[in-house]
Amino acid sequence: MSNSVSMACNEVSEVFPRIGDRAPDFVARTTHGRLQLSSLRGHWVMLFSHPADFTPVCTSEFLAFSQAFNRFKELDCALLGLSVDSLPAHLAWIEAIRAQFGVTVPFPIIEDPSMAVARAYGMLDLTAQSSATVRTVHILDPEGIIRAITWYPMSVGRSVTEMLRLVAALQKVTQDDVLTPAGWQPGDATVLPAVQTQEDAAAAGPAWFMQIRQENHS
Repeated sequence: MSNSVSMACNEVSEVFPRIGDRAPDFVARTTHGRLQLSSLRGHWVMLFSHPADFTPVCTSEFLAFSQAFNRFKELDCALLGLSVDSLPAHLAWIEAIRAQFGVTVPFPIIEDPSMAVARAYGMLDLTAQSSATVRTVHILDPEGIIRAITWYPMSVGRSVTEMLRLVAALQKVTQDDVLTPAGWQPGDATVLPAVQTQEDAAAAGPAWFMQIRQENHS
């Protein structure tokens, strides 16, 4: 294990964490100093990985995430970037982004040269010799539980708008015990959880299988 990354467990398990599992804890160097993931408990966290610094798709994403940083902050969601590249490479990349595009990256980027974090989160196969498959997003709730996981190929950029929507939707269903329908946006109607008994279905009426709840905008 590299000295730059310390996992909470001694070995990386072959059983990758799934939605509903507690996120593996780690301590690692970042562009904002040393960070322990569990120190962010009490906040939502979006951990997103990329295969390497100075890659075009990921550069576009870092520009977009940086520009949307305050919107994530309003959702009390911390952003954490992750790459197998070293801390010096991270620092050179964010300085190049600042110099070329006038954008300062306001969130930490974690170094993971041993690929310990990537493997612990199932971002790449345990036998992988490169980081080519490291393109995931893990969203953690304030208790450190994984609430959503998304995967992307190296060639397709992620949608920051969708990431914001996903965090807002997760917060909505957590707060109000409702479900969010397709394409839900903050302020839209939600749906109630499915009924569990024949009696409840009869009481709910013909649309018992999809009960819409309008939001109160007063």
